Amino acid sequence: MHRTRHLILIIMSILVMTMMGLTCYAGNSQTQRPPFDPKRFEAELEQYITIHASLTPQEASKFFPVYRQMMKKMRSCFDEMRRYHFVNPADEKGCAEAIRRQDELDIEMKQLQQEYHNRFMYILPASKVLQVIKAEEKFHRQAFKRARQWHQNHPKHVKR
Repeated sequence: MHRTRHLILIIMSILVMTMMGLTCYAGNSQTQRPPFDPKRFEAELEQYITIHASLTPQEASKFFPVYRQMMKKMRSCFDEMRRYHFVNPADEKGCAEAIRRQDELDIEMKQLQQEYHNRFMYILPASKVLQVIKAEEKFHRQAFKRARQWHQNHPKHVKR
């Protein structure tokens, strides 16, 4: 159950990153939100994880290349999954195929997560890996909250 929630948070964070990256903001400079910068987001996430999981510089230098590798693979799965969001098959067979493929992608992402969590435990103690997972979840929750609050304060920028 916890892993499913973690997967959902990762998927949602990738979705938020994508939405923020694709959204163009109009208006004056006070209400204009700067465009989404994936490199900045990644740097802020890594800094947050480093602080909240108490990673030493040596641990961080070994951990984050492997973490980035996992995220790259997860993003490719999510990109395929996201494409199904816009597909509406006309027949039952097509719908069934879409459901099965999305289920396969969910499982593939969970297996990737499991594989990389095991790799992380070769780099860091399990206690720090757990702190990393919790810090990542908290960072994404906070990012969603900030995005939601910004959109609530700037309703003309909400796309429907």
